[in-house]
Amino acid sequence: MPSLKEIKGRINSISSTLAITSAMKMVAAAKLQKAQMAIQNMLPYERRLYSMLVDLMGAMNISAAASEDGSVRGSGSAERGFDQSGDRLSLSNRHDLAGMDGAYSLMAQREVRKVAIVAFASNSSLCGAFNSNAIREATAVINEYRASGLRDSDIVVYSVGRKMAEAMRKLGFPSPADFTKMSDSPSYEAASALAQELLDGFVSGRFDKVELVYNHYKSTSSQPTIRQTYLPLSLADATADLQAGKITDSASESDTNRGAEPVGAPVVRQGSPTTEDLIVEPSKEDLIATLLPKVIRLRIFTTLLDSAAAEHAARTVAMQLATDNGNDLLQELTLEYNKGRQQKITSEILDLVGGSMQ
Repeated sequence: MPSLKEIKGRINSISSTLAITSAMKMVAAAKLQKAQMAIQNMLPYERRLYSMLVDLMGAMNISAAASEDGSVRGSGSAERGFDQSGDRLSLSNRHDLAGMDGAYSLMAQREVRKVAIVAFASNSSLCGAFNSNAIREATAVINEYRASGLRDSDIVVYSVGRKMAEAMRKLGFPSPADFTKMSDSPSYEAASALAQELLDGFVSGRFDKVELVYNHYKSTSSQPTIRQTYLPLSLADATADLQAGKITDSASESDTNRGAEPVGAPVVRQGSPTTEDLIVEPSKEDLIATLLPKVIRLRIFTTLLDSAAAEHAARTVAMQLATDNGNDLLQELTLEYNKGRQQKITSEILDLVGGSMQ
C-alpha cells in the first residue's frame, strides 16, 4: 500500500494535470467555434458556385461524363474541352485542342496509371483517434492502389499535417513539399497553391486521378473519415438533378461513405430555373471557364477547414474525457488518502491510550 506522502503527491500531480486538460479543452472549444464560423461563412459561397456551374453546364447540355480524349460532349456538332490559361479555363473546339500541349478536360475519366492522394491530419496529438483514423484510411487507399497493380513510384501522397507526413514517410511516401503550416493555420492562399499544384499535375499527365482523405466534422462527437475524388471533377449527378428540375444544395455523408461529395455539394431543392432562357453576359463558356478553377481551388480550402474543425472537435472531446477520468481518479485517491490518514490517527490514539493505561 502506498504511503500517505506518495498518495498526496499523486493528488497534487493529477490536480495540476486537470488544470492543463481543462485549459486545453477550453482552447479547443474556442478554436472549434472559430472553425465552425469559417465553414458557415464559406459554404453558401461554395454552394452557389456549384449551383451556377451546374446551371450553366445544364443550359449548354454539356455531359459531365467526359471521354478519355479529354473532350466534353455538348449540344451541336462541336465538342468542347478545357485547357489551362492562367486562372481560368478557356473553351475551344476539339479540333483546336488536338494541337495544344496540355489540353485536357477536368471531367475526363482516364485510366488510372498514376494517382495523387491528399491526406489531411494534424500537427499535434491529444485529439483522440483523429490522426490514427486519417492515417489508417490513407494507408488503406495506398494498399488498394498497390493491389490494383500500381507501383509505389506511381503513387504520390501530399501530406497535410505533421502526423500524416511522419506516418507516410515511414511507409515510403514522403510528401513533395511541406504542408504542416496549413494544418495549424488554414488559409485560402496556401490551399489555392496546393490546388494549383494538383491541377498542374493533372493537366501535365503526372496524375490521372487525385483523391482526398480527411476527417469530416459532422458533430462534436462524430468525425467520420471521408475519401472522395478531387480530380477528375464529377458533376454528373448534379447535372442530372438540374435537368430534372432540381438544384443541389448540400452533401450528406456517413461513416462508411467512401465516395462522399465535397462539403457544400448538392442536396436537392425543388423548383429552380435553369439558365437556358436567360441572356448571359459574358458568354456561358467564359463563365464556366472562370467558375471551374474557382470551384476546384475552393474545395481544397473547405476540406482544410472541415478537417481543422474535426480536429478541434476531437480534441475537445478527448480533453473532456481526460478531465472526467482525472476527476474520478482524484476522488478515489482523495478517499484513499482520507482513509489512510484516519487509520494513522486511530493508530496513534490507540498507542496513546495503551501507554496511559500501563
